[in-house]
Amino acid sequence: MGKLSFRFGTVGSPKSTPKGGTVGGIKRLAELGLDALELGWVRSVRVSDKTAAKIKQTARDAGVSLSVHAPYFINLNADDEEWPKSRKRLLDAAYWGWKAGATDIVFHPGSYFGKPSREVLPVALRRLEEVLRTLDEQGVRVVLRPETMGKAAMLGSLDDVLAMARAFPGRVEPCLDFAHLHARPGDGSMNTYDEWARVLEAYGRALGDDALKRLHIHLSGIAYGPKGEKEHLVFSDADLNVDAILRALHDFGAQGRILCESPILEDDAQFLKERWQALTGEGGDP
Repeated sequence: MGKLSFRFGTVGSPKSTPKGGTVGGIKRLAELGLDALELGWVRSVRVSDKTAAKIKQTARDAGVSLSVHAPYFINLNADDEEWPKSRKRLLDAAYWGWKAGATDIVFHPGSYFGKPSREVLPVALRRLEEVLRTLDEQGVRVVLRPETMGKAAMLGSLDDVLAMARAFPGRVEPCLDFAHLHARPGDGSMNTYDEWARVLEAYGRALGDDALKRLHIHLSGIAYGPKGEKEHLVFSDADLNVDAILRALHDFGAQGRILCESPILEDDAQFLKERWQALTGEGGDP
């Protein structure tokens, strides 16, 4: 079977992992024919040197690429009292993720707190610069990936994350959550081939066409209302036009990783891989 343009996997260990935590999850993904895992450190970062080394070696042996989803409670627009806590959460995720063999650190950028993006972005950029400077001092080389967010009140529009990435070339790149981009307007838009093509055009224009070769994507079904995201859904229960997304990615020559956040993680991750192969003809018969 030929190599695919994307690695497919899950955010968090597969639901069918029998035992062994993250190490068991990596092995289970490989058994399922999947080859990417985003470590779901969404509540806290608690890992030892020994465990990090075991995760790294297991992933290397299994051919599974690793990233990290940092704790939810990170806010680049936090007040001065709260920012040190957010900073530590992001730094811990990056340091221990790097120790465990992860190359990319996904995080939620935070909230506007009712302010316009143009006022919030300078604060976010200063904080990102501070974090990157500390990572340089630690010798940690990872890509920080602010995620596109599913509610209009949250820092994390496509323009926001592209601005962050432009400010720190090669150090910061977006995590494109297509479900969040669909939910964010609150009206069912952002769901056609042309709309996704415009997203990828904007991405390539902002960061260069090479950046489209190293995309980090979240994908699941999603429920939404007027204010945006409500919850993730399985694809069969959602209105997200998955084929339109995959066709646009293929037409733009995109590559990278696609991580599933569906309630049925590995089942929908395998569905995505199969749809990709069926639509593109890559890798032979799915």
